[in-house]
Amino acid sequence: MEYEINLKKTVRQPTLTMRAVQPIGELPAFFGKAFGGIMQHLQDLGKQPGGMPFGIYYNLDMQALDVEAGFPVLEDLPGKGEIQASEIPGGEYICTVHVGPYDSMEPAYDALTKWAWDNGYTPLGIAYEYYLNDPGEDASVEALTEIRFPVRKS
Repeated sequence: MEYEINLKKTVRQPTLTMRAVQPIGELPAFFGKAFGGIMQHLQDLGKQPGGMPFGIYYNLDMQALDVEAGFPVLEDLPGKGEIQASEIPGGEYICTVHVGPYDSMEPAYDALTKWAWDNGYTPLGIAYEYYLNDPGEDASVEALTEIRFPVRKS
């Protein structure tokens, strides 16, 4: 699959998130807990998410994956318990959209990394995945995931 890579400049985005370190096999349960808990917290606050759910990957250690999951929000909101007020920093990001199963995204990651180095950018070691749809609701729907790497000019 060929990936279209775009360079975007973004502004700071407030978020509500949960963070954990765990094996990759536990991600579905973690995401369910995080997304469900944050949606309940937003409802309790009388607020709505400001965009699609996301995951932030701070490493790629499949046995001890450091991951943060949450939703963008339209304003700074308080956390509660495991739910933390956080943010996605503004800056330069390279982005692409992967179509297909979550376990087949490695070529998209490779394409982003190659584009960065080929175009004079250094990836900062963090990956953001924005889950643009929920294929779990309909088996005929392919997952759409926007992947973003923060970068700096080399």
